[in-house]
Amino acid sequence: MSYVEDLYREAIDAMTPAERMQRVHVFLNWVRDLYARQLRPQLGDVSEERLKWEVALRMYGSDRRARSLIERKLQDVLS
Repeated sequence: MSYVEDLYREAIDAMTPAERMQRVHVFLNWVRDLYARQLRPQLGDVSEERLKWEVALRMYGSDRRARSLIERKLQDVLS
């Protein structure tokens, strides 16, 4: 490993489980926001509810069961 990787690993190892979960939470929100920013130009002026489900579809759509549930919610939003 490189020096930077060693420092990173030390910093992560020094975190409490709660701090690690907070880090995951922050990263997940960042990813959601990134998808939302990418989708806005494609979808145009849509409701926050639809945007939320479109983001979920991008994030979890590779799972067949999750895709089915999300697509049903999208149909509810579009109706």
